[in-house]
Amino acid sequence: MTNEPDDSLAAQPVYRTVKTSRLFEQIVQQVEDSILKGQLKPGDQLPAERDLAQRFGVSRTAVREAVKTLREKGLVEAYSGRGTFVTNGTSHSIRQSLDLMIRINQQEGLANLAELRLVLEPGIAGLAASRIEEQLLSTMREAVAVMDRNLHDPDAYVEADLDFHLALAEAAANPLILSLLDSIVGLLREQRSRIFNVRGGPERGQLHHKRILAAVERRDPKAARKAMQAHLKQVLEDSSSAKSGSHGNSHIKSNS
Repeated sequence: MTNEPDDSLAAQPVYRTVKTSRLFEQIVQQVEDSILKGQLKPGDQLPAERDLAQRFGVSRTAVREAVKTLREKGLVEAYSGRGTFVTNGTSHSIRQSLDLMIRINQQEGLANLAELRLVLEPGIAGLAASRIEEQLLSTMREAVAVMDRNLHDPDAYVEADLDFHLALAEAAANPLILSLLDSIVGLLREQRSRIFNVRGGPERGQLHHKRILAAVERRDPKAARKAMQAHLKQVLEDSSSAKSGSHGNSHIKSNS
């Protein structure tokens, strides 16, 4: 995928200039109508912010507010460096259900999330290693570089960490996998934020991210699965340290 507007998408649908004080609400309505009519389909990329502002005859601020609202409704999802895409609505429903399940029993819910990741993500890494395209490899490399530069900035590190794992899910080239992982992005963000301050946690994470990246670059599914499994075991250990309040006993382990 690229950040350039899709020419076929540029032709359809045709938007009307909006002229009321609640500009972003009318933008939301028009995009929502386009989705309901099938003019915009799951996986379609919205044009760039500047292009949308020109089409609607509004400021980029109004477009940003509209996109934010569409995300909250579960109709689109934005991926850092890749653009904004129409969802199938399923991930939003799943996200709400999983959020509720985990918040009802937070401690057990986070443990269940860690187990889910251990079952799901090694397989994703294996598929990605055999199917990934160069653009998504570049996304993974950039995410690793951003994390290297932000070992003391939790917000920047966590967002790059999410980009890394979502790029793998996208590389698996299975829309159901991407939808499922996208549905737990909020939970993953919370989990990563909790363990960021475990001593040595970000550094250990980077050790594993680089091993996963190297395996994917070699197009080695077996090594990618093994590297991801080792990473998620480290996440489990750091999650336990975060829960117990122990920040000083962790150390980098070799998972060769």
